[in-house]
Amino acid sequence: MIPDLRTGPPHLGGERETLRAFLDFHRATLEMKCAALDDEALRTRSCPPSTLTLLGLVRHMAEVERAWFRRVFEDDDAPMVWSKEVDFQAAYDASASTRDEAFAAWRAEVEVSRRVERAAATLDARGLQPRWGEEVSLRLAMVHVLLEYARHNGHADFLREAIDGEVGA
Repeated sequence: MIPDLRTGPPHLGGERETLRAFLDFHRATLEMKCAALDDEALRTRSCPPSTLTLLGLVRHMAEVERAWFRRVFEDDDAPMVWSKEVDFQAAYDASASTRDEAFAAWRAEVEVSRRVERAAATLDARGLQPRWGEEVSLRLAMVHVLLEYARHNGHADFLREAIDGEVGA
């Protein structure tokens, strides 16, 4: 059984504190779903014909973090991690990837995201979403990334259970 070391969100926190805590909770959930698995297990595919893997999810979430924080609030020309174009599907191909490589990229992007969020005066801070050519608020970016984690952590639940039967949280 994988120990659950996540910190839950505050029951009475303000909007920013609650969004930040839910994001960190879901980031920790993805990491927990990958705990104690080697590279081979992390590259185990879900049911055919899908090529989805836990390692692919980690890579994808690194791209999501980059696209919604670094590219929107700091550098809209920053290249994606695993594609020359803005191709989120490319990150899912983790066939030649390793835990160290994927998690290093993901952690680096999470740290940029946290720095961007902490530096913004309010959740109404604006950045340019280059794919849309429109301004978006930090609030929207945080909610969007939170929803991405929630959806993909559901996939991670199924992937982990198929690998070794580990379920829960």
